[in-house]
Amino acid sequence: MSNTAHTTDGYANTTATRRITTETKSSYKTTEMVAYVVAVISVLIAAAVTDTSDFGTQEAWFYVTLLTIGYMVSRGLAKSGSREPFDEHRAR
Repeated sequence: MSNTAHTTDGYANTTATRRITTETKSSYKTTEMVAYVVAVISVLIAAAVTDTSDFGTQEAWFYVTLLTIGYMVSRGLAKSGSREPFDEHRAR
């Protein structure tokens, strides 16, 4: 069955389903975002401070790429299974 109800004047009256939960918290509200930013800054500072023969820019950007992949996977896992209550007044 559908959510469409027909009125006496022949027009269809459709009802929208209401969302009561959001998918997950915003990324900037999570501790994993803070940890990601701190780790990236730490890697870049370490690359700038150390000798290039020990830890150069190529290795630094490789580790930043790995950190980014890890962060994206963790956000995907967070979105796949968590729910947060949805409040229409806060969403606007």
